[in-house]
Amino acid sequence: MESCWRWFGPKDLVPLQHARQAGATGIVTALHEVAYSRSWTPAEIEARKALVEAAGLRWSVCESIPVPSAIKLGGAGARAAIGIWKDSLVNLARSGIKTICYNFMPVVDWTRTDLRFEMPTTALALRFDMVEFIAYDVFVLRRKSAEADYAPELVQRAEERLKGLSEQAVQRLENNIIAGLPGGEDSYGREAIRSAIALFEGTTARDLQSNLEMFLQEVAPVAAELGARLAIHPDDPPISLFGLPRVVSTAADLRRILGSVDHPANGLTLCVGSLGSRADNDVLDIAREFAPRINFAHLRDVAIEADGSFVEASHLEGRSDMHAILRTLLAEEARRRAEGRDDHLIPMRPDHGHLIGDDIDKPTNPGYSLIGRLKGLAELHGVIHAIGKAGL
Repeated sequence: MESCWRWFGPKDLVPLQHARQAGATGIVTALHEVAYSRSWTPAEIEARKALVEAAGLRWSVCESIPVPSAIKLGGAGARAAIGIWKDSLVNLARSGIKTICYNFMPVVDWTRTDLRFEMPTTALALRFDMVEFIAYDVFVLRRKSAEADYAPELVQRAEERLKGLSEQAVQRLENNIIAGLPGGEDSYGREAIRSAIALFEGTTARDLQSNLEMFLQEVAPVAAELGARLAIHPDDPPISLFGLPRVVSTAADLRRILGSVDHPANGLTLCVGSLGSRADNDVLDIAREFAPRINFAHLRDVAIEADGSFVEASHLEGRSDMHAILRTLLAEEARRRAEGRDDHLIPMRPDHGHLIGDDIDKPTNPGYSLIGRLKGLAELHGVIHAIGKAGL
């Protein structure tokens, strides 16, 4: 596998040389600073690529080209927005960046309620607390009809939980949920997110599925012609948030998406932690079923709770069998290699990491500290090496 590292550009608090020291050879990045309203130019792409290569690394994966709401809504602006997206795809592929990760989550991207949850080891982890999310949605944001979207006992628990939170804690909860996490596509204030949610009022899961299929029918043939590989990222978490549909959450969703354009260029990002945070997802089964279409892998794990809450576990210690998942990915690489494919390596990155050591007292991007990811990558390397030595 190709060991990669998420890097948020020149302003990232972790420099490229640290990624190289951690054992990465590839970089996962994007032009986060470019507005949705225009495509990424060849000059901008080449400039970012040159920065990466000057550090002795390779720009392996683009994560992500943002998919604006106009495409997800499928309205009058969708065609123009798809055209901009395709232009960025073409310019990336012509510069040699041919694995493109993207997501189709409406309004909010990956979401957590607590960015410094203390684990038994005293490391700090990212957590999604369902009760606190409901408390925010129903009693702070006061979204119309929000209470009807949740079990009554959870709403009652949420109301009680909110009573115990200080004003400062409520503000921190709101910031965590709607102000945007690293790599997320939007940041909101309270009124702005109300307006963004309102744009999707009446949009059903089938509407969102249809708009995703329309998007793929436009962009996947372009990717195929260029030898590029699309890699849709699962919803994180893979449940409805703010009453909005999410359509990249289950194995059934993935079958529909990959079947809509049945070509290897239309593939997925196997995000073990995202898929694994839903109790009825078996990530190993998903990896086995969709192995030929896995174009990118995010390797982290989670521990889940009965009410839908979860915490990001150590990379090898969550609910999914990371060893078996890695065996599946390595077997798929061997299959591709036997076919003579020059793109047989699957890029992977240690997705997130606990805050440990002196990173706890440093400014960091949530989930993207140096030491926690270095530890995760080392653990994953150890498993991969052991599998190889055992000939499995």
